[in-house]
Amino acid sequence: MRPRIVIAVLLAGCLAACGSPAPVTDPGTAESLPQSDPADSGTARVELAARAALAEDYRFSALYTWDVQGRAPRSVVATVATDGSWRVDIPGGALGGTADVSIVQNPEGVFQCALPSATNSINPGCVRVAGIGKRIPDEYDPKVQRVFRQWLTVFTNRQSPLSVVHALPLPGSQGKCFSVDGISASLSPPVDVGIYCYSETGLLTAVRVNFGTLTLASAAAAPPKVDLPGPVTGGEPMGLSSPPPPPSLEPSTAPSGSA
Repeated sequence: MRPRIVIAVLLAGCLAACGSPAPVTDPGTAESLPQSDPADSGTARVELAARAALAEDYRFSALYTWDVQGRAPRSVVATVATDGSWRVDIPGGALGGTADVSIVQNPEGVFQCALPSATNSINPGCVRVAGIGKRIPDEYDPKVQRVFRQWLTVFTNRQSPLSVVHALPLPGSQGKCFSVDGISASLSPPVDVGIYCYSETGLLTAVRVNFGTLTLASAAAAPPKVDLPGPVTGGEPMGLSSPPPPPSLEPSTAPSGSA
């Protein structure tokens, strides 16, 4: 079974547990104002902040298609429970794309959890990598989960050093899309530059940033809480880089037939 199928099955189980799928409530097409219109910046900045504020309070379970150039499409499952805990399942999110992971925040902190897959038949387990609301160290951070939670506070903060204008709609998006960039070439922006699309209720319907494009495939009601996919262990979290190859065995130099 392929990793994206495994994760899609996980979502199907969640949808069954949470009730009938809830349709995305904003089927309208995103406005298609030119991204370079300087007069649009102030209005777009206010609108993005408003939709991000709605997104902070929105509770959902959703399946997204994740497209990365040069790779087959994958499925990402994002859940924000009614108690505020959240979980994002990311296929190929560690070890150079060879390991599936889940990033989970609950009242105990933020955890990286290893998920079994067709190519990595491991027992699921979780390692605490950060405190509640804190940033995961870069060497363990797949970043995909940031578009659902951490970057919302940046969008709602009107003092954030961002340039925002309305964008043409991404394929498959719903609601309004916003092109987000930094304000200075010498200052790193606090979020990944790209295009972010939100429905009127605050549901992320599409995003295109440096780690690829996420497009909403289906959405359902939120569960009361999210669970860790495995027990908490005391091991080390998995890094983003591919593991080193196993050492090669030196050929034996002993004469043939020797004792």
